[in-house]
Amino acid sequence: MNLLFPTTRTAKRPSFRRNAERVLLLACFGILAGCASGKYDTDNPDWAQAGSAPPPKRSETDKEWEESAAPPPPAFSESRLLPIEMPPYMSLKFGIDPGTITITPDGIVRYVVVASNRSGGAVNAFYEGVRCSTAEMKSYARYNSGAWQEVTKQEWKRIKDLNSRYTMALSSQGICRGNAPRSSVGEMVQNIRNPIREVQ
Repeated sequence: MNLLFPTTRTAKRPSFRRNAERVLLLACFGILAGCASGKYDTDNPDWAQAGSAPPPKRSETDKEWEESAAPPPPAFSESRLLPIEMPPYMSLKFGIDPGTITITPDGIVRYVVVASNRSGGAVNAFYEGVRCSTAEMKSYARYNSGAWQEVTKQEWKRIKDLNSRYTMALSSQGICRGNAPRSSVGEMVQNIRNPIREVQ
């Protein structure tokens, strides 16, 4: 029988060996998966996608960003205004009073900007804040007819979505450096005075 069918027993051995290898591989995979569970959020069905862990879960110690309360509009002076460089076709000219610029601990730059006709007509002022980290601005109050009027609906808006070229120019020329405020009011003033020299 062995001579007539020499391959009958030996043919089963490779199959048994392959099955043993599969069992061993599955066991190893289970061990690795158990070890990886400490790093990956297996509650998330996409945890294994792209070979990287999902964003970390929020914990109770995390806090949402909250804006500090804005004080009343500061007094401004037209004699102190630093001009904001604008395109020559603009009918209005804009300037910022450096004495009104403040940098808050929560990363907001607040200031008073003044708009007037190039011919020296009526003056309007705006008390605003810029958040460099999100490229947003908020208007707190408007000045006309010699008095401040609080903006009723104060909300953060993306600068690029606004029809406000002076805010975009001001943030890029002097207030922000990338996604953060410049280190000091003095540095902001220096860059507003010399916007062409600024290298981002």
